[in-house]
Amino acid sequence: MKGKYFLGAIFMALVGAGIALFAYTSINKKAQAVIVKDSSNIEVPDAQAILTSFQMQEGQVDFTYAAEQTVHAVVHVRTKTMVEQPENPLLEWFYGDRYSNKPREVAGYGSGVIISSDGYIITNNHVIEDAENIEVKLNDNRIFNAELVGRDPSTDIAVLKIKAENLSYLKYGDSEKLKVGEWVLAVGNPFNLTSTVTAGIVSAKGRNLGLLNSDYRIESFIQTDAALNVGNSGGALVDTKGLLVGITSAIYSPSGAYAGNSFAIPVSIVRKVVGDLKEFGEVQRAIIGVNITDVTSEDADKYNLTEIKGALITKVIDGGSAADANLKENDVVIELDGININSVSELQEQIGKHRPGDKVSITYLRNGKESTVPITLKNIAGNTNVVPVGMGTGVIFGARFESLSQMDRNSYNTENGVKIVEINDGLFKDMGLKKGTIILRINDKKVNNTDEIRQATNNSERSLKSIEGIASDGRIFNYRFGN
Repeated sequence: MKGKYFLGAIFMALVGAGIALFAYTSINKKAQAVIVKDSSNIEVPDAQAILTSFQMQEGQVDFTYAAEQTVHAVVHVRTKTMVEQPENPLLEWFYGDRYSNKPREVAGYGSGVIISSDGYIITNNHVIEDAENIEVKLNDNRIFNAELVGRDPSTDIAVLKIKAENLSYLKYGDSEKLKVGEWVLAVGNPFNLTSTVTAGIVSAKGRNLGLLNSDYRIESFIQTDAALNVGNSGGALVDTKGLLVGITSAIYSPSGAYAGNSFAIPVSIVRKVVGDLKEFGEVQRAIIGVNITDVTSEDADKYNLTEIKGALITKVIDGGSAADANLKENDVVIELDGININSVSELQEQIGKHRPGDKVSITYLRNGKESTVPITLKNIAGNTNVVPVGMGTGVIFGARFESLSQMDRNSYNTENGVKIVEINDGLFKDMGLKKGTIILRINDKKVNNTDEIRQATNNSERSLKSIEGIASDGRIFNYRFGN
């Protein structure tokens, strides 16, 4: 009997060994199906190597490299601005100087991105607008006073410079190659919390939100779901390689806090604007010389279009690039240099990459027929010359203008006009005009934008014969010059 028990035990041991061997082989095969091959030549992987392989499964995204590259190149921007207070004698009597009309210092903050080792920094125009002092704090806690190199309200971009060397900086990526669904990181200083990293995906491209109040605004935002809050403005949007693909600029929120959508200016626009500001101190903006709008389903039916896409020309400006190329009202632009144009914002983004004098090809539809023409881009003055500092988009005679909002029209009970939003040395400053002044007529012609001011004066100070408007204190004025 003992022999039978002994043979049975051996049999059971062999069966158990077979089951164990089968289980090991199955587990090993299953494990190898998910292990990512290591490019190193380790002949016998140790436990640590196997563990790492299991963690880095195919399709997993690692943000650590991009975050490490970015946090050292993102800075904290702090501003100080003196704001005039409205006069209130009663409150001043009871509470003192706090309620006097003396200017009051207001602090602001945002983010910025270092783009060169010698201290050039990109931020948003709205972060530093009207600032009398700009300070930059680096990730290593060093603090520098910053010089304003230039700014462009039409794209909400500004360039700063600090006196420092050997700084960490970000390299430009390619925002046009970004795809919807691709992972991105946003790095900035929300609520004064420095070096904050959030992640999200590209939700959409080419968004036009109507945020910028400028006659020549360019809005073609990258939309993401990376969390942004107050203070993120001017920070970096990077891809998983740590390359700069956008400058974070806005959130879309009913409460003013992050609500699932955030927006960044694509680097395709940023790079060109920054280059112009560094080289010329003024953006060399190329324009086609048209008014455009997005194509609607009604337009598609009316103009015999097979798709609802493109930019519909509603007006061609005399003497402009489009007029020279024989483009007509109701033509639909569908390509620029072979790049598809689906909306106004996409056309603005592509044109925004160019300077006056550049030659491009435009493909358009007219009565359902497709044609392509070469076109030479011009500047806002109608030529291809370099625009000097102070004569850029929205600037004339030293003043920068914006069209009146509907709220302004209601407040001032007027159907037309432009508002001075910035005043520098020039004719209008010499006349005593101030920021906030509304100009209604020039040379007895109603004006609604900078172009109409240029047309009314032939872009010449000598042609200015009369100007009517509403002063910043509400006083109506009417100045007339010469005979």
